[in-house]
Amino acid sequence: MGWDLTSVGLLLLGSSITVAGIIIAALLMGIMVNMAPFLLLTTAVIIVMSAILVIFSSPRSPPPI
Repeated sequence: MGWDLTSVGLLLLGSSITVAGIIIAALLMGIMVNMAPFLLLTTAVIIVMSAILVIFSSPRSPPPI
């Protein structure tokens, strides 16, 4: 199986959610993250873009007759 757009979108989606969770966990533990707002905004944009990529690249079934 090769890499298609759906696989890349799912990989980006999962890794971005993981990175955002790690940043939020670090902030909750009291660790100062200097660029946290920028990083969270960037991960939010990547999550939205990869979700759109997954939605539009997934194969569609033909309509029922």
